[in-house]
Amino acid sequence: MRQIPLFGKEGQKKLKDARVLLAGAGGLGSAIALYLASAGVGFIRIADEDVVERSNLNRQILYHETDIGACKVEAAKKTIHSLNSGIEVEAVCRHIDEKSAGDIVRGMDLIIDGMDNFAARYVLNRAGLDEKIPFIHGAVNGFYGQVTTLIPGITPCLRCLVPTTPTWEKKVIIGVTCGVIGSIEANEAVKYLTGTGKLLQNRLLLWDGLLGEAESIEIASSPDCTDCGFSEREPDGRRIVS
Repeated sequence: MRQIPLFGKEGQKKLKDARVLLAGAGGLGSAIALYLASAGVGFIRIADEDVVERSNLNRQILYHETDIGACKVEAAKKTIHSLNSGIEVEAVCRHIDEKSAGDIVRGMDLIIDGMDNFAARYVLNRAGLDEKIPFIHGAVNGFYGQVTTLIPGITPCLRCLVPTTPTWEKKVIIGVTCGVIGSIEANEAVKYLTGTGKLLQNRLLLWDGLLGEAESIEIASSPDCTDCGFSEREPDGRRIVS
């Protein structure tokens, strides 16, 4: 494989041994899933409750017209196995909320954000903090997108960065933006799992597809954050639930 010289056989084994949760099997999740599978990530758990619709096909490249009406995670599993039959894919057709998140994230080495709404992202953020699992966040809107890698106890959490649901959530989207941002998220995952390169840690990458430009800005934890703020956590680091 042409990637092995980049991080060696040891790095490739780390990918094979990795257990990754991909939360969301839409536009972002499609690009992420395909690149994780092609890189050789050994276990991918995909969680999504939706079915494939025709309107998804402009950006959700995991699916084809023949998949319309099928559960996304099952169709995604089929496509991923057609690309790499040597990896394990667990399809979880389940709503991500406070009740389900603990079970969905438990046992994973990494959580990757392929969601299209901040309500679910906040739930995953809290679950990742509770289980001390890094969370790679990505979001898109039109020609714009953002990515950062959030590590419990080291970086800000998502709530520090975006305290409330932004006004641009669920606006229009072009497929290529999902491809760009999803690819950057997959790149962060490969770097994290192999210990290669410099992560988007304490930095937020902002992508402007109309200008063809990207920049990263420094981000910091909020002492008032209700998810990771010191006053809201037990001595062992777990979140206090009121």
